[in-house]
Amino acid sequence: MQFDKAINLLLIEDESYDVNRIKRTLEPFNDRVIIKRIVADGQSALKLLSENEEDYDVIIMDYQIVGPLTGEKLIRKIKTIDPFIQIIVITKMTINVTDFEFANRLIQAGAMWFCTKYPADIKEFIYQPTDLLLSILNAYENRRLKLEKSKSNTQLNQSINKILSSKKIIGKSPAVTRMIKQIEKAAQQDATVLISGASGTGKELVATHIHFLSKRKYENLVTVNAGSIPQDLIESELFGFEKGSFTGAVNPKKGLFEVANNGTIFLDEIDELSMSSQVKLLRVLQEGELDKIGRVEKVKVDVRVIAATNIDLEKAVEMKKFREDLYYRLNVVYIYTPNLRERIEDIPLLTEYFINKFSNQMSVVTPIIRSDALEVLQSYEWPGNIRQLQNVIQRVLISCEGEIKKDDILSALGSKKIGTVTGPEFWFGEKILTWKEMESIFRWRYINYVKGKTKSESEAARSLGIAPSNFYRMCNKLGIK
Repeated sequence: MQFDKAINLLLIEDESYDVNRIKRTLEPFNDRVIIKRIVADGQSALKLLSENEEDYDVIIMDYQIVGPLTGEKLIRKIKTIDPFIQIIVITKMTINVTDFEFANRLIQAGAMWFCTKYPADIKEFIYQPTDLLLSILNAYENRRLKLEKSKSNTQLNQSINKILSSKKIIGKSPAVTRMIKQIEKAAQQDATVLISGASGTGKELVATHIHFLSKRKYENLVTVNAGSIPQDLIESELFGFEKGSFTGAVNPKKGLFEVANNGTIFLDEIDELSMSSQVKLLRVLQEGELDKIGRVEKVKVDVRVIAATNIDLEKAVEMKKFREDLYYRLNVVYIYTPNLRERIEDIPLLTEYFINKFSNQMSVVTPIIRSDALEVLQSYEWPGNIRQLQNVIQRVLISCEGEIKKDDILSALGSKKIGTVTGPEFWFGEKILTWKEMESIFRWRYINYVKGKTKSESEAARSLGIAPSNFYRMCNKLGIK
């Protein structure tokens, strides 16, 4: 314990004889413990605390005092004013009696501890001095730790609010309203969640909201794209390994489940897991245990699993490509993320959100969007869903001037071709870019274009002819979600 200032006490006692005994008991410790105020009844104590809440660290109170406000009732009233203040009860009610129920009632009401008064014929002390001092020091430390935790939680809550505000779920359509209600309900539970929906519909966004609205919000949220990790590495990534368990294992490694312990792990593209990995995941869900490579003993973890897929897992089960028992373990709470075509009425809201967001990021004047441009957006099929809409708005903002017109949208959608080149279009203005800048722009736009045309990152990687792990690293480097 470290005490950089004196501990201020509020004494609630109606007997002057006992007030003097308390003073004498604490007299040797006047350099660190100060009786700042003394009151004789509960109402006066509450008034004093309401006016000077931060002036007191610890309250010492008699259980039986004058007035109607005494005992547990007074303790509860004090706690409504200052939930962090610590209360030590001094009473003669338990003298020569072991009364567990009495002690339990005090603790339940909010007292930290209680001391039994010495008999009245002991004039010098009301209680053993060093024991009373120790109780006061423990009470002060307890208050400090609670205040510190409260401050940390407040800061964490502010960070969480920033995360959620930067990852808003935009939309007022029936499909989105229903999904938001499902998210809120899922967050209040601790069950496994399966999120299903096409690529680009916001499955990771849903998982983020579930985690940060849940009781696990102060713990880690670990996101894993199963399709981006090579199959021969996925088990060591998820479950970890011990030193010397295989060639090259020079140091032990925590798996992502251990990193997520007490928090949440989001397994995207869950259908990409191999059968052996599915077996190990099933054990985690059933037993809360990891089969760590090179370790005989099991590793206990407490992790909430949220899984996502863009395929029909029931069909995958029928085709023996996904374990039936794992499917039912994952599908406790089911959430469907609707395609953009199922929520056309949300397109103007999403468009406005992306225009404001990317205009701010790109430091350009926020343009207005004409009604004919919105009509084009609402009539398009959107195979790449929200991700594709986001990409289109980013492209438009680079080329438009002051307002977004119908032709700007058609051009960004690829309805107008430049020469014989298909895919994403380019507009450079008057500036000649370096080859490195041009290469970066091409990579960024073309990868977004391919993602908009494919159903998953694994499929996008296969279409480009590169390994999923390399594709995932490339996306991270370019800042593509």
